[in-house]
Amino acid sequence: MAGPFLTITGPTAVGKTDFSLKIAEELDAEIVSADSRQVYEELTIGTAAPGQEALDRVPHHFIQERTLHEPFSAGTYAEEANERIRDILDRGKRPLIVGGATLYLHALQYGLADIPDVDDEVRERLETRLEREGKEALFEELREVDPQQANQTDPTKTHRVIRALEVYHGTGTPLSHYYENQPDPPFEYVTVVLNRDRERLYDRINRRVDRMLEEGLLEEVRAVMDLEGVQLDEPPLSTIGYREPIQHLRGEIGYDEMVRHVKRNTRRYAKRQLTWFRRYDEYNWVDASETTPEDVLRRFEPSQISA
Repeated sequence: MAGPFLTITGPTAVGKTDFSLKIAEELDAEIVSADSRQVYEELTIGTAAPGQEALDRVPHHFIQERTLHEPFSAGTYAEEANERIRDILDRGKRPLIVGGATLYLHALQYGLADIPDVDDEVRERLETRLEREGKEALFEELREVDPQQANQTDPTKTHRVIRALEVYHGTGTPLSHYYENQPDPPFEYVTVVLNRDRERLYDRINRRVDRMLEEGLLEEVRAVMDLEGVQLDEPPLSTIGYREPIQHLRGEIGYDEMVRHVKRNTRRYAKRQLTWFRRYDEYNWVDASETTPEDVLRRFEPSQISA
């Protein structure tokens, strides 16, 4: 397994972009973005995508490469990112992974189980049973057919219970089997989580939302809404920063309410990101307000660690 390669992550608005640009320049690296929305060319303001100056300073991957008509998943990202990393290495450069999309990072660093597609009718039957028999009965069935998965599943999270049963009934194989036998990722990583004092982070989030609106977020969203064939109620447009402006432009909420909702929902999203990152004991946490890129390179850059 090749690597390890440095990863810079953290909650939204923590300052990953400026931080990683300086590190990439020092390493002569190319940035492999791990952001689930910056990959779309139509979404720039609401995703805080790197501007042209940043793109000129350091080569970036997965920035404005797809259109909203081309769905992009964590599994697809991991597969393509591994190919980009191989190409970067073949050219004698180094990859620097940067982004806060938690599932994208997990797929890249730890892999995803190769679960076959299941016919929609299987889920429909399970949802009918849920209404008729109740969630307790479905969870009890999961305990019988896949006890390992049941032990790792919160019985109150009904969608997860149904997903596990859906895989079992649709493939004849327990979901836990796929997780146990997922392929190992080809590369290793050293991950640094940038964090800030909560009040400072929330202030940065609030100011970023104000800046996005000043830069034309509503105009960007209006242009996206005019595109033919774009699904406004599905990711990435059903996510924070686009969902609320769409509601406003449809006349469902007022301007001030939209602003409040975007700020509140973004703060909540940052909190969820931080909770997710704490799942990984091997992640290295630093205070972005007290740590410089030079500090990170000195402490965590893999070549320094192995030296």
